[in-house]
Amino acid sequence: MGTLDGKAALVTGGSRGIGRAIAERLAREGATVAFTYRSDDAAAKEAAGERIFAIRADQASLAELERAFEEAVRLLGGLDILVNNAAINPVTPLAEVTEETYDHVMAVNAKAAFFAMRHAARVMRDGGRIINISTLNTALPAPGLILYSASKAALEQFSAVASRELGPRGITVNTVSPGATDTDLLRATNPPEALEQTPAWTALGRLGRPADIAAVVAFLAGPDSAWITGQNLRATGGFLL
Repeated sequence: MGTLDGKAALVTGGSRGIGRAIAERLAREGATVAFTYRSDDAAAKEAAGERIFAIRADQASLAELERAFEEAVRLLGGLDILVNNAAINPVTPLAEVTEETYDHVMAVNAKAAFFAMRHAARVMRDGGRIINISTLNTALPAPGLILYSASKAALEQFSAVASRELGPRGITVNTVSPGATDTDLLRATNPPEALEQTPAWTALGRLGRPADIAAVVAFLAGPDSAWITGQNLRATGGFLL
């Protein structure tokens, strides 16, 4: 038996990278999982499985997010676990940020996650789990990541306040902040030389893997984390000490 037998989980942005690893790990632990994806049908089809279902939705649209959320709850028969993972990170210096870019990043990374939490607060069964994926960059700022870091900092505050509001129902709300994790997003937003140097700056001497982050999420989703809420677990391999 798995630690999540009988549980229903929704993972946003689950067709690739960290999100896919999370969906697969939760399913291995016994949960039935739905994940959202924006446009890559081939990746979504590959990520889906016996207890893993794909739902197409663009996080930038609250109408699509609401439809996807309702479809997931209907498909899963309820909700016990929400993982807010979907995010974008257009590397843009402050002086070049446009209003359109600002609005889009905040809509996908912060606004959509906030309203997903609002939906969960209304339908999640008591004793549930909300886990928000943030980033090391809220504690370690980097040039070009001003919008990404700010949107994720907002997500961390959503987690802290929601943990107070939902605590009486036994629902925990936590944040996981990955460090440098080997994904398409990491490689698209960092030069090769930086990725080569990163293991030397990390206590465990390597880049993170999506499965490393999924393991932390699975712990927070399971029964052994029932006394942990309102926390930000920095899963960085010792990049930030």
